[in-house]
Amino acid sequence: MSSSEIDSILENSKELDRLRKVQEEALTEINKLHKKLQTTPEVVEKPGDTSLSRLKTLYIQAKDLSETEVRVSNILLAQLDALLPPGPPGQQRRRLASEGNEQKKKQKKNDAEPSRVSPSTRNQLDNPASLKGEQVAARITTEESEKDEYIVVKVIHFDRETKEFEVLDEEPGDDEEGGGQRKFKLPASHIIPFPKRNDPSTALDFQTGKAVLAVYPGTTALYKATVMIPSRKIDRKGNENVLSMQNRKKHIYVLEFDDDESEDGSMPQRIVPSHNVVALPEGHRQ
Repeated sequence: MSSSEIDSILENSKELDRLRKVQEEALTEINKLHKKLQTTPEVVEKPGDTSLSRLKTLYIQAKDLSETEVRVSNILLAQLDALLPPGPPGQQRRRLASEGNEQKKKQKKNDAEPSRVSPSTRNQLDNPASLKGEQVAARITTEESEKDEYIVVKVIHFDRETKEFEVLDEEPGDDEEGGGQRKFKLPASHIIPFPKRNDPSTALDFQTGKAVLAVYPGTTALYKATVMIPSRKIDRKGNENVLSMQNRKKHIYVLEFDDDESEDGSMPQRIVPSHNVVALPEGHRQ
């Protein structure tokens, strides 16, 4: 953990404290006005009285402060996620419901674009032994499977003769899977290196609407998602979007995962560290 990352977390924590103090002051003023209007409601009929307009201003201020608090809290969560390994041991892997939702999947305009591989990722694939001890995305299902299942695993060994990776699923499996950590032997085509956690320059720049493969927050499973707010966005004039500049500084994406509908039918947008986002493999089945 670098000192700049710690400083950023502390800075956002201080900002949360400041926001809450300002909210408390605003709520105190609101309560005073409420009490005034309850005891002397006729005051609003007096010429020049500004009680109602003042109350409206305070409501707007409280709403803005609350929304800002949520935004800063989400940024803090993303920063902490970026410093923690995905899917702590013992945490159940989340499986997104896909049955019955096929007709609801959204076809994004950029799905047809070919997947790109960063120079750093290409170097790792050309030198597979360098991945030993690293966490990677691995497809643990076979070609005959109806769907592709990707999870986060740790590379244990690369066999130069068979050209296979031996990897470890560090999260204990479900009861039906034996309950213990699982090992797999997989071909290189089933392995996708992650961008380096401490080197954001190794991450790819996925733009709005691009389909990607990403670790679902709080799990070690990867699912197809669509970029809603990129980590870096360039406009037609070659300038970077202000919001994406903030995201890039914090190394995060805002994504919408397929088949991640809420009970009300809406599709929540989730913050994912950029080192947990990779290109969607061609022909991916979910």
